[in-house]
Amino acid sequence: MPLFSSPTSYRLNAFATGDVGPSIADRAVNFGLGIVKRANNHESHPSLGHLILLVFEAVMEVVCVSLPGYIIARQGMFDQDKQKFVANLNVALFTPCLIFTKLASQLTAGKLLELAVIPVIFVVQTAVSYFVSVMVSRAFGFGKRPANFVTAMGVFGNSNSLPISLVISLSQTLKGLHWDKIPGDNDDEVAARGILYLLIFQQLGQLVRWSWGYHVLLAPPESYATSAASIEEARSIEEERYQDEPELIPGLDGETRDEPESVEWGGRTPVTSAQYAASFSDEAGQTEPGKAHGLLASGDGFPNDYPNGNITSFPSIGTPTPDELELPTGFKGVLPRARFHTKQGVSYSSHKLTKIAQKAFHALPLTLQNFLTRISNVLGRFFHGMWEFMNPPLWAMLMAVIVASIPSLQRLFFKEGSFIANSVTRAVSQSGGVAVPLILVVLGANLARNTLPQEAHDENSEENQIGKKLLVASLMSRMLLPTLIMAPLLALAAKFVPVSILDDPIFVIVCFLLTGAPSALQLAQICQINGVYEGVMSKLLFQSYVIWILPSTLILVMCALEVVEWASA
Repeated sequence: MPLFSSPTSYRLNAFATGDVGPSIADRAVNFGLGIVKRANNHESHPSLGHLILLVFEAVMEVVCVSLPGYIIARQGMFDQDKQKFVANLNVALFTPCLIFTKLASQLTAGKLLELAVIPVIFVVQTAVSYFVSVMVSRAFGFGKRPANFVTAMGVFGNSNSLPISLVISLSQTLKGLHWDKIPGDNDDEVAARGILYLLIFQQLGQLVRWSWGYHVLLAPPESYATSAASIEEARSIEEERYQDEPELIPGLDGETRDEPESVEWGGRTPVTSAQYAASFSDEAGQTEPGKAHGLLASGDGFPNDYPNGNITSFPSIGTPTPDELELPTGFKGVLPRARFHTKQGVSYSSHKLTKIAQKAFHALPLTLQNFLTRISNVLGRFFHGMWEFMNPPLWAMLMAVIVASIPSLQRLFFKEGSFIANSVTRAVSQSGGVAVPLILVVLGANLARNTLPQEAHDENSEENQIGKKLLVASLMSRMLLPTLIMAPLLALAAKFVPVSILDDPIFVIVCFLLTGAPSALQLAQICQINGVYEGVMSKLLFQSYVIWILPSTLILVMCALEVVEWASA
């Protein structure tokens, strides 16, 4: 049975159109049942005290994992260099393992089609957060670098540790979250769907976070200086190009200039055959036998070390070279000689193929040559930029999508009881399980102010001068303004958009949690790796995950439950 089947229940707005039943009595009965259902749903809402307890439990889970990192950092055992090493290790190893196991095991080609609305909502949320952060940055008068920081804090929310813990807790304690489109829906299925929704949002966020966020928004400070220097250099070159008195070409200004006796090309002065022969003369002026003999007949200045006197010809494979003569002989030299001859053969073949390709290319019409050259340059720059742009999390996402798209390959990795699943997949899964706790441990260490770099403690630094403004702007751009804009949009979509997944109560709760969730914990990793406003990032994490997380999450959950009730009416 597919994950999401066709709707089997009607909303109250369908009764007004006359599409539900043929008789007025049936409509009245259904209307009465709808009222009873709404009343039951409202009564099923937890009390405010119980909801506060659920949210507090989810927050305390994060605090309990982060606390050891704070303690060992205060004791001086987890300084800045060690934190950066752990962050790099997590990015290079544990986070890619987590991404691969979660994404490749849960997704299939069919589910990707059924969950296509999630990328749309993700794009809308990202766009709203982006424009909000841009407006807030302009209101505070930030420059490019602090504005990019505010944008990163506003766009990238936490969709992993805190929301997952909260969704699991709510699915086990709240009533009314079962979806009537799935027969026999239970609390475990609700939790599984909620985790799947969060997982897709998380991977979409990871894709943007480790590309746009890592390379642009949270780029190292040196990149801004390099960009400014490049612009200034280009401007000076442009000014010199259009100067009023250009330098005249020698020989065309009407003046005669004496030519130098010798001109150096490439740092060396060319020599004649006689000079080259004389260079081998001994102290008595006698030319040594065999050295002056055999100079190049085709040109002066080079010894006859190449076949046929041509410097561009490739040496014969059978001719021993000085490198080959230095290889060990006997049994110890078998492998080195085999490697040497293999490398020589590959180089010879590559050289020949290159000459054939060049000959074929030059035989083409000139227009076609220019077209192919442009295509080759564009593709070369594209693949070079992509290679520079990719990082371990992005490679893990690409591999996960490939595995999830091929059913046989997915079964090979994740079929229970198979050899690959019991060995490779289990090892990767265990490594991935370290990622989130390690992020939280580093989070606790970031909250210890004694591990911050010297710039964060310098009162005259840019970070301390605009630190409070950055903190307030980041909190507004992440946890306040996007919620005010997205909450009505999500409510209208859940009520009127005819998409089946929007009827799932846990999906509505997930969307609300993500609109006002704190900034992603992995942003602390990126800030440590690139050295971007680490002091402000530490304060932001403390404000988000210690002070504002409880009231913010409580309001979001309450709003989500009210929207679920209103949409089902």
